[in-house]
Amino acid sequence: MNDSTPRRARVRAPELIGKGGWLNTGGEQYTLADLRGRVVVLDFWTFCCINCLHVLDELRELEEKHRDTVVIIGVHSPKFVHEAEHQAVVDAVERYDVEHPVLDDPELATWKQYAVRAWPTLVVIDPEGYVVAQHAGEGHAHAIEKLVEELEAEHEAKGTLRRGDGPYVAPEPEPTVLRFPGKALALPGGSFLVSDTTRHQLVELDADGETVLRRIGSGTRGFADGTAESAGFSEPQGLALLDDGAVVVADTVNHALRRLDLETGYVTTLAGTGRQWWQGSPTSGPAREVDLSSPWDVAVFGGRVWIAMAGVHQLWAYDPAGDGEGGTVAVAAGTTNEGLVDGPGDQAWFAQPSGLAVSADGERLWLADSETSALRWVDREGAVHTAVGTGLFDFGHRDGSAEQALFQHPLGVTALPDGSVAVSDTYNHALRRYDPATGEVTTLATDLREPSDAVLVGDDIVVVESARHRLTRLRLPEEAVQVASVAHRTQRAATDVAPGELRLDVVFQAPAGQKLDTRYGPSTRLLVSSTPPELLLAGEGADTDLSRTLELNPAVPEGVLHVSAMAASCDDDPANEYPACHVHQQDWGVPVRVTEGGADRLPLVLAGMDA
Repeated sequence: MNDSTPRRARVRAPELIGKGGWLNTGGEQYTLADLRGRVVVLDFWTFCCINCLHVLDELRELEEKHRDTVVIIGVHSPKFVHEAEHQAVVDAVERYDVEHPVLDDPELATWKQYAVRAWPTLVVIDPEGYVVAQHAGEGHAHAIEKLVEELEAEHEAKGTLRRGDGPYVAPEPEPTVLRFPGKALALPGGSFLVSDTTRHQLVELDADGETVLRRIGSGTRGFADGTAESAGFSEPQGLALLDDGAVVVADTVNHALRRLDLETGYVTTLAGTGRQWWQGSPTSGPAREVDLSSPWDVAVFGGRVWIAMAGVHQLWAYDPAGDGEGGTVAVAAGTTNEGLVDGPGDQAWFAQPSGLAVSADGERLWLADSETSALRWVDREGAVHTAVGTGLFDFGHRDGSAEQALFQHPLGVTALPDGSVAVSDTYNHALRRYDPATGEVTTLATDLREPSDAVLVGDDIVVVESARHRLTRLRLPEEAVQVASVAHRTQRAATDVAPGELRLDVVFQAPAGQKLDTRYGPSTRLLVSSTPPELLLAGEGADTDLSRTLELNPAVPEGVLHVSAMAASCDDDPANEYPACHVHQQDWGVPVRVTEGGADRLPLVLAGMDA
């Protein structure tokens, strides 16, 4: 679909309901009627999802520019069990600097009312309470701003636009030393360097893990090189020591790698431009000229700095000795498809890799693949292997053999001297251990609060308790903690589909004033797979057509269809020699139940007006 004329579908917006209630409103509870006269943008998100975090950042400019006419409402719709806990949502809203009201919807009630199928999804409601647009995925802020400007003009003329302050009420700041710290690094002198993520700083703590020696960074969100007082970070995470004694920093929301000179406190940029990488952008080249996407952790392995590129489900590498001034960056493993697939680096799939650590013998790069709740590793040849984990939808807290063990969204890994690895099992609030020699997973400690990293100090392990805003020192136990086994599968309403042929249609309409970019060939891509693989008898794989006929196996009663779609659009103005272009991309995991009488067509909206 390529008609650039906006369509106003007169569909009344369903009411906003959520058992967890409202956040960022000073205790007030709201209905859509209370918001009449304003343009409302619903952001269906969950805090584990990197694409959702990208959208939060994309919406900041829209939110500021149209603050008197637009009300953004975050509808928190959990994937993991932990994300359904109200306090976890409260923490996430502060952690990610969400400056608009959030409805906590742990039972997905509003998600179901709006027939949402993917994180993130944006829904636009006009000042009279009608749904006028729905966008799945990230990268739609430009289209939504154009629509907002149209709605402002239309409803100003009709007298149905109401300007003024919105319902957002900022929470009171908490006076803790750290605020949602992300990663930690033991420095040669015995102190710790910690990424104080929410405060956009690095903090050096004394050996006691509590006393502040110095802070690096201005403390406000920004992207600037300079002294310890003036340098700007944006939600920094991973830290690693370089061979020259400096520290490399994964500056996550700035999409950059930074270098901290420990002696002077001076910060410079090693890699990245400050812009987010999109499909079609270069995947290698001079380090400061190539865009990155939410680097979450870093580790020095094989002479290069490996980067957990959470934003595109890949591992990249920075080579300081690469051709060109300042070194080079390049993809090291991963295809950008989200999932769990082992094999050669250029064929492997990841899902938000978020923690890296090099084994004691230097032969393995361990990684926490958070969205698959998996522990994985890369060998010296660059091949990818899975130690623990099965895929995007199975998680829990279960010890035992690697084949049956379960994690829940781990964010950190720590290599131990005996060749085993400690896993910061974030959403289980636990520290776990995997021993490659026995293939067994055990639990080392519980009752932590969202541990996101750990560092070894002698016989102790110092854990970053992110949601308790502190470092916690533990003695490495000789025996495992006994924990009752719990297994979960992501719970979302399944779509009933008929056995046999199923027509999959990804509905894409270029935003107003744009058209599909066909200058260099097809501008769309569709990739389909399934869990279990036996669910699909035909139709898997990649092609350029956004519609496809799948054949479902009647012998497989249920499963998940994995759909990844991409479309590129450019400004439709013949007089513009250099039109602005945008890539729209979204991944869906659609639970299906194969049953007689089910649907024979599955429509998924990638972008555009909601028909």
